[in-house]
Amino acid sequence: MDKTAFIARFGGIFEHSPFIAERAIDAHPDLSLTAEAVHGAMVAAFRAASHAEKLGVLRAHPDLAGRLAIAGDLTEDSKAEQASAGLDRLTADEHARFTALNDAYTSRFGFPFIIAVKGLGKDDILAAFEARIGNDADTEFQTALAQVEKIARLRLTALLP
Repeated sequence: MDKTAFIARFGGIFEHSPFIAERAIDAHPDLSLTAEAVHGAMVAAFRAASHAEKLGVLRAHPDLAGRLAIAGDLTEDSKAEQASAGLDRLTADEHARFTALNDAYTSRFGFPFIIAVKGLGKDDILAAFEARIGNDADTEFQTALAQVEKIARLRLTALLP
């Protein structure tokens, strides 16, 4: 697959961050198109990114059940992921709780709460939210990076063998 096609196909794996796909294919022009190989190359590119670039990737993620979801402005991947966890069917009280946690978390850490929601329900996500909001900044930054890598793996597994 040539570079342009690779970026077109995989540029959204890391939310709104096609530079990850570009760097992965630049480093591995003969990359095997398996989920494992592409994920490995993209994670290597992500981990080699600067702190500011990683922060940009984190900030590119939407709030869970947040304003973008309400406005219908999520990427298709994010919309499907949030819907699979029931975040598109919250009660008014649940939505208020998510909004309060989103605001507190973003204020504390400078990026939205990120969790790979596949296989989780809204109660699982709220419990993780409440547990992680007490983390120190470095621990939470590292946790969010790991969750981004997990989301990328899940997205690639859905696309590739």
